[in-house]
Amino acid sequence: MNALPVDAPLTEAALHAAVETLARRDADLARIVEECGPPPLWPREPGFPTLVLLILEQQVSLASARAAFTRLEATIGVVTPPGVLSLSDEQMRAIGFSRQKMAYVRSLASALQEGHLSLKALAALEDEAVRRALTAYKGIGPWTAEIYLLMALRRPDAWPASDLALASAAQRVKRLPGRPSPAELTTLAEAWRPWRSVAARLLWHFYLSQQLAVGRNAADPSKTSAGS
Repeated sequence: MNALPVDAPLTEAALHAAVETLARRDADLARIVEECGPPPLWPREPGFPTLVLLILEQQVSLASARAAFTRLEATIGVVTPPGVLSLSDEQMRAIGFSRQKMAYVRSLASALQEGHLSLKALAALEDEAVRRALTAYKGIGPWTAEIYLLMALRRPDAWPASDLALASAAQRVKRLPGRPSPAELTTLAEAWRPWRSVAARLLWHFYLSQQLAVGRNAADPSKTSAGS
C-alpha cells in the first residue's frame, strides 16, 4: 500500500486507510474495528459558526449547545461576527449564552471583524501554529483548538487529551485500572502518531457504541466531551 499523506486533511478514503494502518499496529484498536466497524469522519465546516458551537459545547451536552446555536441562527440568520456583535446581553442570555461564553464569543467575533485573526488562513498553518492562533483568545483552550483541528480542519494528528469520552474509552479498550489523566492519555497516544485523530475517532466510535448498547442516545463524541 502507498504511504498515507500525513499532512493532508483527512478524507473518507484516507480515514479508512489510516484505520487499517492503526489496526495492524494495535490489536486493541483492531478489536474496535472488528466489533464496531470503521468510525465516521465526523467533519464540521471550518469557520466562525463552528467555533461558536464549540464554545457553546464546553461543559454542557451537545443537545443543549445545539439548541442554543439553533436559537442564535433563528435570531441573526447566518452566524457571523457582525451578527453576534449586534446582540444585546439580554438577547444573548435568552439564546442560552452564559456571561462567560458571551464574553468569549464576542472577543472572537471582534478579533475576526477587526482583522486580528483569519480563520481562512488557519488552513495553511501547521498544527502548532493553529493551536497558538486559537488559544490566544480567552475561551478557546486546548480542547476547543484540538477539536477544531480534528473535525473542522480534519488534521490527522490532533489529540484532545482532556476529552472525557476519549479517556473513558481508552480505559476500557486498554483495560486500565482507572480513567487516564490528560497527561497519561497523551503518553498513551504517542504510539498512534501520526494518526492520533484517527485513533480518537476509533475510541469515540467505541464509546458511543457502548452508550447505544445500554440504551442511551448518543450520536456525536462532543456530547461527552469537556474542556475549553
